[in-house]
Amino acid sequence: MPSSPTPDPTFAHRTADATLTVLGPDGAPLRDADVVVAQTRHAFGLGNIGFEFIPLANDELSDDGAPAGGRPALGEAEGTRLSRGQAQHLADLWLDVFNTATLPFYWGRFEPVRGRPDTARLRRTAEWFAERGVALKGHPLMWHTVQPDWLLDLPTDEVERLQRERIRREVGDFSGLIDTWDAINEVVIMPVFENGANGITPLARERGRIATIRLAFEEARATNPSATLLLNDFDMSTAYECLIEGVLEAGIQVDVLGLQSHMHQGYWGEEKTLAILDRFSRYGLPIHFTETTLLSGHLMPPELEDLNDYQIPHWPSTPDGEARQADEVERHYRTLASHPSVQGVTYWGLSDGDMWLGAPGGLVRADGTPKPSYDALRRLVKDEWWLAPTALRTDAQGRVGVGGWLGDYEVRADGRAAAFTLEAGAAPEVTLG
Repeated sequence: MPSSPTPDPTFAHRTADATLTVLGPDGAPLRDADVVVAQTRHAFGLGNIGFEFIPLANDELSDDGAPAGGRPALGEAEGTRLSRGQAQHLADLWLDVFNTATLPFYWGRFEPVRGRPDTARLRRTAEWFAERGVALKGHPLMWHTVQPDWLLDLPTDEVERLQRERIRREVGDFSGLIDTWDAINEVVIMPVFENGANGITPLARERGRIATIRLAFEEARATNPSATLLLNDFDMSTAYECLIEGVLEAGIQVDVLGLQSHMHQGYWGEEKTLAILDRFSRYGLPIHFTETTLLSGHLMPPELEDLNDYQIPHWPSTPDGEARQADEVERHYRTLASHPSVQGVTYWGLSDGDMWLGAPGGLVRADGTPKPSYDALRRLVKDEWWLAPTALRTDAQGRVGVGGWLGDYEVRADGRAAAFTLEAGAAPEVTLG
């Protein structure tokens, strides 16, 4: 088993220096010329859920926030009904920081009536994000929660057949648009889940965890061989480690390990976070922190074992809580970026109007104003970790040195532009068009 990579708070593994060769439209080196280089995208995945933008992407919003058609919300919370202008304002805030969106494929909401999946609506939402340069992930293909009622009381063999068909349908219908999926979610608890009847827990109990995981991964892989498939869980105990080891020993190809971090009971801190990363990075797989939440209000009682058991009518954000959240968000992102195994992190919601359990975990208040945590994350991502437009000059061979965080860049000169990717060890060459 590979050894765990060593964290580097200087982020040397996230940056590179390269010599860029710039060619003019005629293919000759652009010698001794003034150029401007700017970053356009991080290679590091900076994600957030895109649930609340489904109505905006499908033109279902009115100017005054009144209902304007469309199906109910597909996410974990119904959210606050927004006007078109309010939703666009939130979208602008979202797009200024994040580059990866998670879209909801909870079976019970995606297909509440058997045979009538909400494919067109989700596809239009995915296209809306893709048109804005956002990468996409679907969540989840298989889970024991948020299941359709029509799945209840069916024989186990029938549930398995329908689950296999459901995976093939979604992966196939969205292939080329959504090619990253949480293939299966929270399997550690899946066979013993008791907080609500569903059709998947009996299947997992009868087939076993590893066979159930194989079902999800093999159906998705067979439908889209180039897909990136995640095993995702909130259980950071040795139970998840044992499950991963069993899955890998069984020969199931897992592309990425998903680790959830809904910190409703308090920030983990650097020491705990790095200890978790050390344990899970030893499998040699990339890691995504798939679901991150930090609160700007009071914390849940520490003795609660199931976060779903804490649901209250009003959970306000407070000035002291917002200051704490801003500090913790910055520290958490710095910690995750310092570890070479972490490919990305997804914050689980933008605004307080659409957060899981109604918690004040958004980076934006319910009235649409950014919290200090949003400003702190934006400064980190777009100031400290970002190359703003920078004037440079090529040499006699049309070469210029470029350094910055790994990702996509653009070079401009004389009204022309060309894109290039900054990668470790690369020597990009571009032709201005």
